[in-house]
Amino acid sequence: MMRVLHFFKTYIPDSFGGVERVIWTIAKGVARHDIQSDVLSLSRSPEAAAMVAGSHSTHKAKLDFYVASTGISISAFDRFKELAERADIIHYHFPWPFMDLVHLVSRVRKPSVVTYHSDIVKQRLLMPLYTPLMRAFLNRVDAIVATSPNYLASSPVLQRYAAKTTVIPIGFDDPAILAPDPALVEQWRARVGSEFFLFCGVLRYYKGLQFLIEAARQNRLPLVVAGNGDMASALRDANLPNIIHVPEFSDADKAALLYLSLAFVFPSHVRSEAFGLALVEAAMAGRAMISCEIGTGTSFVNRDGETGIVIPPADVPALDRAMRALWTDRDAARRMGDAARVHYQAHLRADTMVDSYATLYRNLVR
Repeated sequence: MMRVLHFFKTYIPDSFGGVERVIWTIAKGVARHDIQSDVLSLSRSPEAAAMVAGSHSTHKAKLDFYVASTGISISAFDRFKELAERADIIHYHFPWPFMDLVHLVSRVRKPSVVTYHSDIVKQRLLMPLYTPLMRAFLNRVDAIVATSPNYLASSPVLQRYAAKTTVIPIGFDDPAILAPDPALVEQWRARVGSEFFLFCGVLRYYKGLQFLIEAARQNRLPLVVAGNGDMASALRDANLPNIIHVPEFSDADKAALLYLSLAFVFPSHVRSEAFGLALVEAAMAGRAMISCEIGTGTSFVNRDGETGIVIPPADVPALDRAMRALWTDRDAARRMGDAARVHYQAHLRADTMVDSYATLYRNLVR
């Protein structure tokens, strides 16, 4: 049996964001390829957080402090080396500068792959200091994975390593989205109606919520915003009658909201939105999408004119026009939604991603 060690800054039960969901899906899926997975991450309470997570095991090193939003752990060096010694493959998840340092200091001689989830965007002012460490790390790993052809083409860092970079798009399966609970659908229909535009996700600075609010102010079309976060105050301040805010919801609730919606709107305007997992869920549900061209995987998931409409970032008039276009041409919205589901089945399923990683692992071991 092959053994793979994943290394990332956070993981369940401490956190379950986009990268963590990717790790979970890979670790769970490759088990049917006779591949055992371990995940090492940092935690404030390492003893309490370590666990067996279904088909794989999680391991924790104590999170000691942060430097420039980067988690640091002194004990992680020894813990990583111990787990790496019994692994056949080391699978890193970028970006996390401390991870680069651990790899170089530990000098573990095992085949290695790094999934390049995103360029460093928010801390770009520190890039001159970090770049030598990053390049030393990326020079040493055996293979790099970009999560979309769009990101490979637009990232200056990935272009430098194009010769050893392959593309494996992120894929997910969610039975709840494919078959939403009829009782929940009716409960949400009574609460928010149907045939609305839906935004779903954490309300972070790069989600473009301010532009969506302004577009909704102009077109007065029904909009449901499902999620909470730093930008939630903008919704309260806007106080628009055509916007319903759903701050708390379950995965099953999300499936019901997708089922009831006319289209999914996702106006992220900064490259911090590296792929757009919420778009994958919308495609899975067969909903037309509106997203922005930011040179990342969002335009791999949503193909302009085919699965939805792609607009320039931070462009309120363009967002307004796109929403009005889908609202007035429901047949086009449904055709795009059908095309989105076909695109999902062909390129964005979990099994497709998992099988590609299993093949990459075997090739690295050979």
